[in-house]
Amino acid sequence: MDTRSLGVDWDGLERFVEQSDMPHRDTVLHILRHTPEWVLTNGVVTDSRKRQLSMLAGGSPWRYMERHFFPSLRCSHLRVYTDGPLQTATDGAAIPCPVQDTIYIERERVRTLVERDTFYVYSLYMAVKTNLLYDALLVPNLALEFYLGNRWSLSGGWMYAWWKNDTRHRYWRIYGGELELRRYFGRKAEEKPLTGHHLGIYLQGLTYDFEWGGEGYLSHWTYGAGISYGYSLPVARRFNLDFGLGVGYLGGTYDTYIPTETCYAWQRRSRRHWFGPTKAEITLVWLLGRNNYNIRKGGRR
Repeated sequence: MDTRSLGVDWDGLERFVEQSDMPHRDTVLHILRHTPEWVLTNGVVTDSRKRQLSMLAGGSPWRYMERHFFPSLRCSHLRVYTDGPLQTATDGAAIPCPVQDTIYIERERVRTLVERDTFYVYSLYMAVKTNLLYDALLVPNLALEFYLGNRWSLSGGWMYAWWKNDTRHRYWRIYGGELELRRYFGRKAEEKPLTGHHLGIYLQGLTYDFEWGGEGYLSHWTYGAGISYGYSLPVARRFNLDFGLGVGYLGGTYDTYIPTETCYAWQRRSRRHWFGPTKAEITLVWLLGRNNYNIRKGGRR
């Protein structure tokens, strides 16, 4: 009995990937076509095709291929050869010669070892975001979110509104920023970065001046921190809607004043200690990056 293993069916995997709309399809194809099965540096194996595929985007493309492609690539062949009795011609009768319908030619797989410098293929995943709730309150805002790998991301944002009407004593002024570290989880997060459920911790800093024809509130710097939960929902090829809520602490000092004809009369200084919701968002997310796009159901991109 002779048993042989032909190894990984890389050609079959490439065909499956090429015909699919899997996440990071172009990068996976680039690795399959341009990265050798083994990479040698000074005679030592330093990298491999399989390693680059499993490390790409936190392993989400590899897990996708495990579910959808690998089961169809696993196969085995059994060939049985037997020896029969030798036939001889009798009475001048011809011995029929069996005709085979199909000829199978087994192609030998060639494994290439290329000695070269190691390189890695990475894709940049980031997003530009604006909180539509703040926009509706006339507080323009902008944030950037960067994917760190393994379903972690880091984002930073800034808001700035400086509306006023001195003659009517109307002030709507606020500016400040926020930093947030997120961890995405769930099925959607495994298929694509910056998508699906997420938990986070955040820091806030802001100052404000609110007055609407009556008593006004002018703050010194106010600081906060908390935890957040949300869900980033794909709505278009390059856009998500991120729904989120954060609870935590917000504290600082602020002055209360009353506007008069000639000045603003200071009333008192107070300190705020607030525990509860400190953040709410319905955020429009613009996805940036070569492979950072959503795939529609049905296979169209």
